[in-house]
This record gives sequence, structure tokens and C-alpha cells, in this order.
Amino acid sequence: MSALFIFGLLIVLMLTGMPVSIALGMTVLTFLFTMTQVPIESVALKLFTGIEHFEIMAIPFFILAGNFLTHGGVARRMIAFATACVGHLHGGLGLAGVLACALFAAVSGSSPATVVAIGSILLPAMTAQGFPKRFGAGVITTSGALGILIPPSIVMVMYAVATNTSIGQLFIAGVIPGIVLASMLGGVTWYRAWKNDYPRLPRTDFKTLLRTFKDSMWGLLLIIIVIGGIYSGMFTPTEAAAMSAVYAFVVSVFVYKDMTLRQVPKVLLDSANMSAMLLFIIANAVLFSFLMTNENIPQAMAQWMIDQNLGVVLFLLGVNVLLLLAGNVMEPSSITLIMAPILFPIAVKLGIDPVHFGIMMTVNMEVGMCHPPVGLNLFVASGITHMGITELTIAVWPWLLTMLVFLVLVTYWPTLSLWLPRMLGMM
Repeated sequence: MSALFIFGLLIVLMLTGMPVSIALGMTVLTFLFTMTQVPIESVALKLFTGIEHFEIMAIPFFILAGNFLTHGGVARRMIAFATACVGHLHGGLGLAGVLACALFAAVSGSSPATVVAIGSILLPAMTAQGFPKRFGAGVITTSGALGILIPPSIVMVMYAVATNTSIGQLFIAGVIPGIVLASMLGGVTWYRAWKNDYPRLPRTDFKTLLRTFKDSMWGLLLIIIVIGGIYSGMFTPTEAAAMSAVYAFVVSVFVYKDMTLRQVPKVLLDSANMSAMLLFIIANAVLFSFLMTNENIPQAMAQWMIDQNLGVVLFLLGVNVLLLLAGNVMEPSSITLIMAPILFPIAVKLGIDPVHFGIMMTVNMEVGMCHPPVGLNLFVASGITHMGITELTIAVWPWLLTMLVFLVLVTYWPTLSLWLPRMLGMM
């Protein structure tokens, strides 16, 4: 009965158009004041201690690093390098878009930032080259979603905070799935370009390839700093985030000189605004998780599933369907913080690896960002391309279908996620 009231009230509040963070807080407070005897002091204490995680500090630092790189010229140089690598193949600029998105995702940790940074430069170039606008929009919208799978990823940090899973293990586990998904999206791009005989660029000589690599090297070094630093034990994921923010600042202002010191306060303010929004969601999600645990809802659901003998296969199928449906109405951060504390105990009881489960949830979030009505990447791409959401939805379907195939692959083949961290001795 409690579960029905909690979820019913949450859905009603969200249907009114209320922001998810406020809807979560209102649901918790309404239930606590009317249907329980929980002292309000314990709620305040839980709210304070819930966001008192050292790992949460990684979120504002990764956001800041991403903003520095987005405003700087890192994206432009990565596109030049990617174009030099694959521009001569069928759908060259489209393939360059996939590669550039994968590279930029590995330094920004954000899908919308990747779509903005890569799309705003590459999409006009693709249109000028003779590619249909729909083709370019489909490539960039879906490839931009790599931002939350290829580490560093803000969504992974949130999952780690919600479930007490190792951020370092999650980051390393996301590398191979990220490369595989990028390859699959690239394959679809190449096939459609070959089938429709889209333009190709002339082959780049080795000298130009080397020059573009040297130009983008400062941006690419950030990948090595974050991943290498975490793996080697030089610093924690949170310290890696702080390092990436400082590094991005130095590269943007003093190395590339695409940004002046006068522009820095605006970048700091934008990052603070985004961080405050995410931290407010986290605080209310912590309260929601506290309420769920207090009412024994996750434990009851876990026991019911075990009693029904659903097994791992059906459970994972149900989770995927649930998360894909949630992706229709909520953005990734909210879904992760609400669903992870509920589903995680059940997954652990069924013997599913927490890291594998985290990667699976992250891939679900990727898919959710690329389909309506709340697909954030669609809205960002719509702003860049001036295309309607319906037209964009039609444009992305071949790549979206590929992402769904990949979701099935990563769900039922745990080795894809777990091989690298196990090989490196992290698990």
C-alpha cells in the first residue's frame, strides 16, 4: 500500500510538470508527515549526510572540465584529427563525427556537451559537403550519447554514489563497451553512406594526419591523465576530476589560447548552475531512497522476485523495459538516482555483478537520451539543426535500433563489461 501511494504521488506530481527534484522532495515530505512517525530531525540528518560523499565532488569538477573544453577549441581540433583519420571512407564526415564524439566523450563526461561541441562545428560542414541534414543529425545525436558510457561519466558517478560501487571499476568497465558501441554506430554510418553513395573526402597525407594529431594532442592527453591516473592509483576518481578541471583550464586559456581570462568567470558560473541543479536532485533522491528503505520496499520487491523464480534473464529483461519506459519521461540523472537503490538490492540477491549492472543501466540511459519525448540529445540537436523533434526521431532510428541491439548484447554478456577491470586486477 505504501509503495502504491509513494509511486502514485510521484507520478501525479511529475505529470503536473513539476521538476523531478522537487517532485521527489514533495513525495517524501508528504508521506513522512501524513503516514509515518519518523522524526523530522532524522530526515534533516539524512539529507545532510546523504550528499556528504567525497565521490560527489567529482560531479562539479567533471562538469567544469567539460565546460572549459566545450568553450575552448578542443572539439574543433579533435574533429580535424578524426576527419584526417577516416574522412576518405564512405560517409567520411559522418564517421569523423562518430570518432570525434567518442574522443570528446572521453574528456567531457557529458552527452549534451558532446552533441553541442561536435554538432555545432560538424553538422554545418556535413551539409555544405552534400550530406542530407537528417543523416548528419542522426549520427551526431546518437554518437553524442557515448558521453555517458565512455569514462569519465557523470551518470556512472551518480550510480556509484547511489549503490556504493567503485567509481574506478565502473570507469574502466565502460571503456570496452564504449569502443564496441562507437564501432557499431560507425558501421551503420558507413553502410548507409555506401548504400546511398554519399560524398567522400580525398585521402589525407601522412604529414597532415601527424599535424592534426599534434594539434589535438593536448585534449587527447586528458584521457590518459584520467584513466591512467585512476588505474595506476596515482589519484582517486574525485581527484582525477579535479585534475581534469585544472588541466582543461590550463589547456583552454594558456596552451590553445581559445579562451581569455575574462571568459573564465562565465564558465565557472555556468558550471556552478549545472552542478547546483544536479546536487539538488541528488539530495532529494537520497531522501527518496531513505523513505524506500525505511518502508522496506526494495527488500520486499527483491523477495517477491525470488519467490516467483523469475531468474536473472527475466529480471534483466524487466529492468531494461522499465528503464526504457522511464527514459520517456525523465532524464538520466534522475532515473539513476531513483531506480538504482530500488533495483540494486534485487540484482545483488540474484548474483548479478554490481559493475555489470551499472554499465547496463548506463547504456539504458544512453538510449533514453535519443528518443522522445524527453530525449535531451534530441532537444540539443534540434537547437543546432533547427529540425523538429518528430523529424529528428525519424532521422535517428537506424542508429537507435543499433543501440538497442547493443543493449541486449551488454545485458546478457557480462564479460564485455567486466573483462578489462578483471584483466587489470581491479576486481
